[in-house]
Amino acid sequence: MSGSFLESAKNIRDFSDILHEVQEYISGKYAILISHDSENQREQMKSYITKYLMDYSLAVEGLSLDDLVETLYSEMAEYSFLTKYLFRSDIEEININAWNDIKVTYSSGEILPIAETFNSPGHAIDVIRRLLHKSGMILDQSQPIVVGHLSERIRITVLGQGVIDPAIGVAVSIRIVNPKKLVKEDFIKQNTASEEMLDFLSLAHRYGESLCITGATSSGKTTLMSWILSTLPDGKRLYTIENGTREFNLVKKNEKGEVINNVIHTVTRHSDDPKQNITMVKLLETGLTVNPDYICVAEMKSEEAFFAQESARTGHGVTTTIHASSCIATYYRMVTLCKQRYDMDERTLYNLVTEAFPIIAFSKKLEDNSRHIMEITECEIMEDGSREIRTLYKFNVTDNAFSDGKLKIVGKYEKINDISPSLEKRLLENGMPSNLLERFRGGGNHE
Repeated sequence: MSGSFLESAKNIRDFSDILHEVQEYISGKYAILISHDSENQREQMKSYITKYLMDYSLAVEGLSLDDLVETLYSEMAEYSFLTKYLFRSDIEEININAWNDIKVTYSSGEILPIAETFNSPGHAIDVIRRLLHKSGMILDQSQPIVVGHLSERIRITVLGQGVIDPAIGVAVSIRIVNPKKLVKEDFIKQNTASEEMLDFLSLAHRYGESLCITGATSSGKTTLMSWILSTLPDGKRLYTIENGTREFNLVKKNEKGEVINNVIHTVTRHSDDPKQNITMVKLLETGLTVNPDYICVAEMKSEEAFFAQESARTGHGVTTTIHASSCIATYYRMVTLCKQRYDMDERTLYNLVTEAFPIIAFSKKLEDNSRHIMEITECEIMEDGSREIRTLYKFNVTDNAFSDGKLKIVGKYEKINDISPSLEKRLLENGMPSNLLERFRGGGNHE
């Protein structure tokens, strides 16, 4: 049919011309179809587009009738060519630097330009406004910076005209969190960490130790934390706190659709009325009343850091992430955030946060776009109250080599120190079996 359609079409035109014509026709006669999202209405809209093309014998060179209908529908009711990238399982980020400069970050770490571009700056703005409509947010001259979400795991940040040049259209960052639920074998295959390092983090948290994953944006912190949380026993109660949008989906169901674990997911809520604001601090305070075994504070950015460390020091297993440049720098970053709540002596706050989060894992995205846990440290509290931070595991870079014109960073994971006797004692008291604990006692290198 597609071949005969092209052969019989009398009006072979540019796609942009046909799009404009069909948009006017659909929006004028069947506007209600565009504003609804049921499968039936989608099919109706496609049938109207098909009829219009055939009635006026319209075609685009290189596109069959079915392809043209799908492309037109995607442009009008969905998100243009972005739609096919948004819901793939191998993509982590879509970065729009300009209407004609779009790059995609794949799960492998590769950053590649895509073949498609918007037709113009205006076209880019129109499509992004549709994306923002999902979260009820508007991009205009009075609000040129917008942060929204498309779904539980897709975040979007937009810079519009007023803060960027009009010729650019829009600059957009779309982040898809853990699109493909990674398991331990995936991290090992990608060389994110050694098996022993991953087991140490998951088991230390399972048996009561609070931990913080630190690093820059896009270093893999949230993905790693999501996996650690997924390894907790189904019978333990987990309470998660996220800022604005929910990225975690840790509820497990059996083949009958029955929930088999014990999870409460919460998100903050902003309101123009300060009394109606639901902040991370409020959710943390509430969380302590619902009897959780573990608390996850998705990211510490402000005064919630003080309450997170308080929760960790009162017997709850707490996981969190933070932006810092190393394991040691993480504690000083925590002190800075805690001071936003209480202007306490820095040494006192340092003692509090090091007690609260004895385990720190530093994740980094390297120059070749590979992600590695660069270091895992333990903070041991000595008998005199002093702190000793010891490196347990480390990724040592041994070479930077070029292959087929691409940089490849070569390195190996090494176990630097055993866990301290005090950590060993706590893990044993919290129920870690001796045969598991034994794994973290001896030395050895890990390629």
